[in-house]
Amino acid sequence: MLRIAVPNKGSLAESAIQVLKEAGYKQRSDTRDLILIDSENEVEFYYLRPRDIALYVGSGELDAGITGRDLLIDSGAQASEILALDFAASTFRWAAKVGTQMVESDISGKRVATAYPGLVQNYLDSRSIVASVVRLDGAVESSVRLGVADVIADVVSTGNTLRQAGLEIFGEPILTSEAILVSRATTSISTSLEILVRRLQGVITARQYVLLDYDCPKEKVDQACSITPGLESPTISPLQKQDWVAVRAMVLRKETNHVMDQLWALGARGILVTDIHACRL
Repeated sequence: MLRIAVPNKGSLAESAIQVLKEAGYKQRSDTRDLILIDSENEVEFYYLRPRDIALYVGSGELDAGITGRDLLIDSGAQASEILALDFAASTFRWAAKVGTQMVESDISGKRVATAYPGLVQNYLDSRSIVASVVRLDGAVESSVRLGVADVIADVVSTGNTLRQAGLEIFGEPILTSEAILVSRATTSISTSLEILVRRLQGVITARQYVLLDYDCPKEKVDQACSITPGLESPTISPLQKQDWVAVRAMVLRKETNHVMDQLWALGARGILVTDIHACRL
């Protein structure tokens, strides 16, 4: 059986379970369960701490797992990213006391507090910056005020927590992270793992796109198709009404209303939007 690690708690857990359900896999109903066997799909799911998943996969104990890109890099495990899952996005940034007006090169010789020491050390080494990395498991924002560090490196969303701690962001992002599927770096992807990847890709695409149907005058069909080119090309079917055709195409969900406005202005009518629950492309 294919052995897959799933986050057991935290910001990754709920979304990871949901994407696996949408991909057709059974998932646990009791958060106390540590293992679930999906015999129909020949998969065993192991519910583990997100920070440990890359280590289990890299050691070869498990075939693949869902974790964060930041956690993979921080772990130093022999695992590699095989698919970005398009959820749990975050940005890893530098921050220092308000008013210090630091730039990245100023980190040299400073103390850097972080909950991701491996990730930060790798980044500093790649830029030949010598600094002291202070590992903390939580409340990293308080480390500067308490005198433990001069700079912090942490996940930033709105920046409100930093401002409350008297800190401000500086420099370029260290890393843009999201949930990813990882497998062991030294082994090829098996057929059963390929099936999992295709299913997850289908869910990701289905979430990003909608199916758009509309009626269009034949004389405007080329212009309409330039607005809705689809992934390969639109499907065009004749209508009983002369000089009109029906068009079907996949459109990015976030662009749906803008596209509908353009089609209406062009003369298209009967514009319908349908959710896509799964696909293979």
